[in-house]
Amino acid sequence: MENRKQNSALRDSINNSPWQEAADFTGDKLSAGITETSMIYDFLVVGAGITGITTALFLQRAGLSCLIAEARQPGFGTTGGTSAHLNTFFDATYPEVESDFGEQAAKLLAVGGKEAMAMIEHFVKELDIDCDLESKSAWLYAENENETKQLQKILEASQRAGISVKPANENLVPVPFDSVIRFEGQGQFHPLKYINGLLAEFIQLGGVLQDNTRIRESSFEDGIYTAKSDSGVIRAKKICYATHVPPGVNLMSLRNAPYRSYVLGLKLKDGNYPDGLAYDMQEPYHYFRTHVIGGQPYLIVGGEDHKTGHDEPEGAFQRLKDYAGQYYAVESVVYQWSSQYYVPVDGLPYIGQLPGAEGTFVATGFNGNGMIFGTLSAKIISDLVLGKDNKYASLFSPSRMKPVAGFTEFIKENADVAWHFIADRFSSSHLQALTDLKSGEGKLVDFEGKKLAIYKDDAGKVTALNPICTHAGCIVQFNAAEQSWDCPCHGGRFDVSGKVLTGPATIDLEMVIISYDKQP
Repeated sequence: MENRKQNSALRDSINNSPWQEAADFTGDKLSAGITETSMIYDFLVVGAGITGITTALFLQRAGLSCLIAEARQPGFGTTGGTSAHLNTFFDATYPEVESDFGEQAAKLLAVGGKEAMAMIEHFVKELDIDCDLESKSAWLYAENENETKQLQKILEASQRAGISVKPANENLVPVPFDSVIRFEGQGQFHPLKYINGLLAEFIQLGGVLQDNTRIRESSFEDGIYTAKSDSGVIRAKKICYATHVPPGVNLMSLRNAPYRSYVLGLKLKDGNYPDGLAYDMQEPYHYFRTHVIGGQPYLIVGGEDHKTGHDEPEGAFQRLKDYAGQYYAVESVVYQWSSQYYVPVDGLPYIGQLPGAEGTFVATGFNGNGMIFGTLSAKIISDLVLGKDNKYASLFSPSRMKPVAGFTEFIKENADVAWHFIADRFSSSHLQALTDLKSGEGKLVDFEGKKLAIYKDDAGKVTALNPICTHAGCIVQFNAAEQSWDCPCHGGRFDVSGKVLTGPATIDLEMVIISYDKQP
């Protein structure tokens, strides 16, 4: 893989996405100033991805005083690692939504997808954001008879929902197919350039961005939220966690499962880059598109998704490379990166007020459709805060629980959490020594009677951590591809020194002092 220069636009990974090379959040136009500790803001947004920034901009424009607190820097999480597809069809297909929520819900979902797409287009035009926004068609193809039956149901339900889609005779990508359908009015863009433009407008209107500010905890008293970080406190009348699941163990932790998705940016030998979006129907599925960075087109190929901490990431990357190589003349792998998303138990996101926490709002469970649902979340939450009716609020309400649609997955995901509490602690295959630890490698070992998460850097220094995730007590697993410790239960992620990267954890892993004279 070609080496890429690290840009000032960072993310929760040692692997660069292509979006980082052309996005700089350090300029004067994004200077946010210092928060006044005595100030009580109308609204605090935790997280500066597409959800948080869009929400804050809507409310700042409505006359509220808003502050965005970002643990690292804008786009550090999933927004900086997305494959940046814009769709009006979703990972939860229209037949599934019809079955679980009804035909009217499917129609409403389609309207919401179109509205989110229109909001992005409007912001790009109004604010003159140069973010490579393009309208594209999208091809969804079946490779066998069973998939064709599923595809026909998707076609019919999508049309009933009001989506522009029809059968096609040719596939966009050189993959043999049994049948294919073509969706119109889809799109793609450069996510960091886009949120950079929104953020500049937010700050121009008097909004405050406070980066490198991880909210460790918050409390509510006398109608005011007090959010504490390492550098001080922020006070606000209402708060929104635009961080996937909110911190702490709560309903959103139990209703969403964390997944990793893998993406490659490929340079091709023959210039056969597809002009559009394409998706197969495998499980896990694969997807394709083209993006031009610095005048060079790249084939963006993604897929091989799995639950966080449940598979070997380097193997996922290799499978993705092998898959792409079957159909394209790959000259080089210029980018490879992964990102995290959350799958809701009943297929639809949770957007709105957190149950039992008046004045606390959440937006999570976007599955692989974060750019669209993140944008739609901003409209829903801002309307709820401003006391306006919103036609999507009930459909996506975090207070819903549909036993018919979601109970099986709910039990499955939380049984999986319980399994890790037991099996990871009492497995019979514990490693006993550090002798075979290689540079850049992390392992769980038994050391002097304690389970440790150990990592050896390139200089040979060993870092030892308590492997118990500070969120809910599961045991973290080492992610060699991203050089991180990932929690398989709720998706908390930590760097090799134990610092929180992303996820519901707000406290770092505990450093363990080991005696170096006892090491081999």
